[in-house]
Amino acid sequence: MASCHDTIVILDFGSQYTQLIARRIRETRVHSVILPVSASLHMIREHRPKGIILSGGPASVTSVGRPRWAKEILQEDVPILGICYGMQLVAHYMGGKVGQAKRREFGRAELQILDGSDLFKGLEKKGAFSVWMSHGDWIEKLPTGFIPIARTENSPIAAMKSANHQHRFFCLQFHPEVAHTVHGKHILKNFVQGICGAKATWTMGSFLKNSIADIRHQVGRDKVICGLSGGVDSMVAAAMTHRAIGKQLTCVFIDNGVMRKDEVKQLRKVFGSQHFQYRMVDASARFLKALGRTSDPEKKRKIIGRQFIEVFDHEAKKIGKVRYLVQGTLYPDVIESVSQIGPSATIKTHHNVGGLPAKMKLKLIEPLRELFKDEVRGLGKELGLPDDLVLRHPFPGPGLAIRVLGAVTPERLAILRDADVIFIDALQTHGLYRKTWQAFAVLLPIRTVGVMGDRRTYEHVIGLRAVTSVDGMTADWAQLPHEFLGKVSNRIINEVKGVNRVVYDISSKPPSTIEWE
Repeated sequence: MASCHDTIVILDFGSQYTQLIARRIRETRVHSVILPVSASLHMIREHRPKGIILSGGPASVTSVGRPRWAKEILQEDVPILGICYGMQLVAHYMGGKVGQAKRREFGRAELQILDGSDLFKGLEKKGAFSVWMSHGDWIEKLPTGFIPIARTENSPIAAMKSANHQHRFFCLQFHPEVAHTVHGKHILKNFVQGICGAKATWTMGSFLKNSIADIRHQVGRDKVICGLSGGVDSMVAAAMTHRAIGKQLTCVFIDNGVMRKDEVKQLRKVFGSQHFQYRMVDASARFLKALGRTSDPEKKRKIIGRQFIEVFDHEAKKIGKVRYLVQGTLYPDVIESVSQIGPSATIKTHHNVGGLPAKMKLKLIEPLRELFKDEVRGLGKELGLPDDLVLRHPFPGPGLAIRVLGAVTPERLAILRDADVIFIDALQTHGLYRKTWQAFAVLLPIRTVGVMGDRRTYEHVIGLRAVTSVDGMTADWAQLPHEFLGKVSNRIINEVKGVNRVVYDISSKPPSTIEWE
């Protein structure tokens, strides 16, 4: 179904950056949608796109196993932007020649603009600037009717466009969507608003208005329950659904036995400050029994996902005539769990996506499924939720079950809870909590030798993790002050019985993920 806003369609060829393209376009307040590489011409036309973007991808246009796609879109009367692999596709199918580059180009490169009339408008006087390259192939020969519009030292054709205005093609060998490309947002805005003429009408306010209408239309007079965790995602989903259908909604919080210290008590106060109906269910014994001695993280997630659904089904029967279940699923949850868009890999199964059972009695409503975390926070502010809720750190649905590495036992949970609360309280006390995207402690499945009170110890290890990010798609480790980390480590070792070593995680995403499991 076409959006009520001007839309840019992104055809995903499997790039790790495809979601960033969508984000950057949304930052210009223009609606964007990602479609799979297999999308038919009819499916693409349904969105009535003002422009089409062909993403990057790991394949080579000259290889036998390259993705199949609706190349008829090259004849559509809309501007087309090819990025990296997308550029090579356009060159290949329009009669140019693509081959293996004399020297592969990965990382930063200095771009020189040759033509600043449209795609690079406003940048022509800035001189050379840094862009992010990631390619092994390049354009050896331009298609007839195309001209180069930018170059780097290694790529004589780092960007090109069609001189024939009947076919408005623009292509970039580099990635404008990543932060490393200095004027990337400017370039994408030139394409989206300047070349395509798309109107900047897509905001969280407009998203909220349209989503409320969609929920009302889908639900009708049926009853709905919402899975409430206390995190920003589920709270925003609940507040939005309540605004749409009022008393038809009942929110259900399930204590799964793997929450943080005193969290259930704190959430009871939070829920009480909201206007929706809610009920709290203690299913902790059930979840811990189901987890047993399971240590594999994927199995943990699936067990927890299945238990959640079974408890929701049970609560729905108590309420009576409930047909729908609302979840605060986000876009990163979807793309990490299931390869639905392009030929990309499954990173890990999220309990509320790939961890769900194949057959469910309740139909899902996921109003935030296409949003990133920062967009959800903007939506929360639009709904009038307090900053303490909106800016709360993400907390995974499987909770401490995926932060206790190995078997989940009451004893190991107790150790982790005590260590985690020391870390989080210290971040808040020192004004560092809101300067980090997410922070938490992890209990490692190993023991190490230590000395405490002149005696040898053989105790547990706690890992501390704190990252900075915008949307959770990429993240860097937070460079917390050494003195602060030293104090936190000292407190944990002295106050948490069973711990004699604390380590700090200094890995980024990618190659690591934010959570350890």
